[in-house]
Amino acid sequence: MAGKLVGIDLGTTFSAIATLDDRGQPITLPNRDGEMLTPSAVLIDEGDTAVVGQAALDVALEQPERVATLVKRRMGHAAYGRPVAGRDFRPETLSAIILKKLVQDAELRLGPVRQAVITVPAYFDDTRRKATQDAGRIAGLEVLDILDEPTAAALAYSFQPGRGVPAPGTCEGDCTVLVYDLGGGTFDVSLVRLMQRRFQTVAIEGDVRLGGKDWDDRIVDHVANQFLRQHGDDPRTHPQSMAALAAAAERAKRTLSKLNQATVTCTHNGKVMTVPLTRPEFEELTRDLLIRTRWTTQQVLRQAGLRWNQVDKLLLVGGSTHMPMTGVMLRELSGKEPDDSLAVSEVVARGAALHAGIVATQHGRPDVEALDEGAREALADVVEINVNAHSLGIEARQQDERVNNILIPKNTQLPTAASRVYYTRVENQQRVRVKVLQGEAQQADACISIGECWIDGLPPSLPKGAPVQVRCGVGSNGLVEVLALDMTSGKMARTEIHRSSGLSDAEIAREAKWVGQLRIL
Repeated sequence: MAGKLVGIDLGTTFSAIATLDDRGQPITLPNRDGEMLTPSAVLIDEGDTAVVGQAALDVALEQPERVATLVKRRMGHAAYGRPVAGRDFRPETLSAIILKKLVQDAELRLGPVRQAVITVPAYFDDTRRKATQDAGRIAGLEVLDILDEPTAAALAYSFQPGRGVPAPGTCEGDCTVLVYDLGGGTFDVSLVRLMQRRFQTVAIEGDVRLGGKDWDDRIVDHVANQFLRQHGDDPRTHPQSMAALAAAAERAKRTLSKLNQATVTCTHNGKVMTVPLTRPEFEELTRDLLIRTRWTTQQVLRQAGLRWNQVDKLLLVGGSTHMPMTGVMLRELSGKEPDDSLAVSEVVARGAALHAGIVATQHGRPDVEALDEGAREALADVVEINVNAHSLGIEARQQDERVNNILIPKNTQLPTAASRVYYTRVENQQRVRVKVLQGEAQQADACISIGECWIDGLPPSLPKGAPVQVRCGVGSNGLVEVLALDMTSGKMARTEIHRSSGLSDAEIAREAKWVGQLRIL
């Protein structure tokens, strides 16, 4: 094993870690239990112990208040949302515990791991991306990059270092690929142009609150409502009953991906009900969820100005694409056979490992010396081009209305920057606030507020309407920076954005110290 460099798919329901072998081929690394996927569940035990994975899920059936799940859906928020084992946590800290478990298990095969590429949904905004990067730092990792999951999947499907040929199942020569990525908690669809050693994202759409968990919840509600009608008692009101029902619903969903019928057993307050569920019934219960993914898929084609006959390949990514309804819908929509030739739940981690190799090779890092020469040459030649998933703008005043003044439109190639001149609103103004927004809406309140920065110390006696130039930049990993220039004095302010929910360096160090002292099993 070349080792050291890893790619991590930090998933809502399952996570995976991969590395490159000495030929530059990505391989998924099993956890301590021999499984390729680790459930993204954290049990906080008494003292200085945390348990990650299936054992945590098992405990959640009896003691749900001690276990955190679906942490990824809380990334970008100031708190996880409920106490875990009586303590309030940041989602970054809980994610860091998952990351540390993945790395610990990988180190059994690789030796020490210090650097990683971590993937995020393409539709994650700057706040969520920064939170993911901070989680890596808390886990003690140098985060080489934050990579979009569909880009990682396209890399894994199409790139074989040192061979110069497409991977099995991919198209010959240049091609346009649509990546349909339906995970446990998030959904992305991206258009990617694959060329010889060049990977270019063209357009992105998605929904960070749509995933397999929502399909599970429909089964939960279907069964719970029947239980309520028959027994006059709602199992969703009791944490243990709810946890057991949610687990049974997920098992039924998995069964219905292979068989035409399953049963869901609900136990609550000493009463037991078993509800049969057929695949057609399940598909009817969740039809609107599937339609949301269909609409998003059509939307990304419209944004790119493409028709289905201009799409060469349709790639399936994410464990929720095992549901037959997704393949049927995509065949009807596109007239193409979806490709699931690689393990859909592992492909993102493998692509992240390839990206780690690309970054390390192109920056001359010693970690790639164990790769053979052909692999290093191939990785060094790769060009990756991403786009921003959300428009970037500045809050501005138009009469009495606060509006989103867009500087960088959605689906602009990254890295990029744009500037615009704004004007002070009153005479003798001493400071200017620059509030950075992400989103497409015209109203500022309808957009995502990334944070704000201030230009202080403006020269005295500035007239009303004095010009201030604001420059916003977005890196290839989607993270944002801001510069501002008072055009009267020539004073430049390069400033950190003060994110409303982000962590400071001191807070990251504090959380890292706590996680570092944890015994993680």
